[in-house]
Amino acid sequence: MKIFQFFIIVLMLMLGTICLGASVDTLEVDSKRMQRKIKTAVVVPDSYDQVNRAYPVLYLLHGGTGSYRDWHHKTPDKKLLHRMADQYNIIIVTPDGGATSYYFDSPLDQVSQYETFISQEVVEKIDSTYRTVKDRKGRAIAGLSMGGHGAFFIAARHPRLYCAAGSMSGVMNINTATWKVPEEFAQLRAKNFAKLLGPAEASDLPYSNYTVVGMIDQMKDNDVKLKFDCGVDDFLIDTNRDLHQKLLTEQVPHEYTERPGSHSWEYWQNALPYHILFAHEIFKENGVAIP
Repeated sequence: MKIFQFFIIVLMLMLGTICLGASVDTLEVDSKRMQRKIKTAVVVPDSYDQVNRAYPVLYLLHGGTGSYRDWHHKTPDKKLLHRMADQYNIIIVTPDGGATSYYFDSPLDQVSQYETFISQEVVEKIDSTYRTVKDRKGRAIAGLSMGGHGAFFIAARHPRLYCAAGSMSGVMNINTATWKVPEEFAQLRAKNFAKLLGPAEASDLPYSNYTVVGMIDQMKDNDVKLKFDCGVDDFLIDTNRDLHQKLLTEQVPHEYTERPGSHSWEYWQNALPYHILFAHEIFKENGVAIP
């Protein structure tokens, strides 16, 4: 009988542990700009219902050919976002950014308006649905690959919305000639950019208004804190090194790190906690972090 009672107690403790922790909501955001509803996942920390305060928010963007589900299902540790949300008491939002949008508003394709979607429509939906810090002091944006480009691009264009931006293995130059990839893949992506932006102009920096390396002046003029990294075996390493050198030349404050690794979920899982810690420290400086 005592053994049976012991197992019942252990089972209850296990169930209690399973029930605790961050939860995930899935929202449909009504995009008036694109005239459709687009899904977004939201990780809410376990403390949210116990602490009556406004929570800081990290907007976390996915990569090319991905979706809002990627950060939840493709990391080796499927509870990574849950643990990060609970550890730092932040809300983590993973909006859908389309397959190959690169997070700008296309002047040619009206169903690819993801700069407006992320920076306006998603932010408005999150701030109206959750108890958030409704100010740049409590907002950060980060992403991987295409999402790294999106995070830096959107933060540079909307510095009044975000206090920090992070990129992991980011596409810092959308000129595919700078990528270490097979020619077939480079041409496929080049056709995508031509569809979204028109033919590439003949210059050293095609699409200069839509690529991160063309936005150094905007980064210099705002006070968004920047952090980016890339694996030394990543096909985008040269574009990240180039951005790093340009920021150094223009004396734009930033953190840049190279680590072992390639363009992989193992790398991004390892990198994300550093980015969340970076955002958390800035939230602390801004007086909005929740202990």
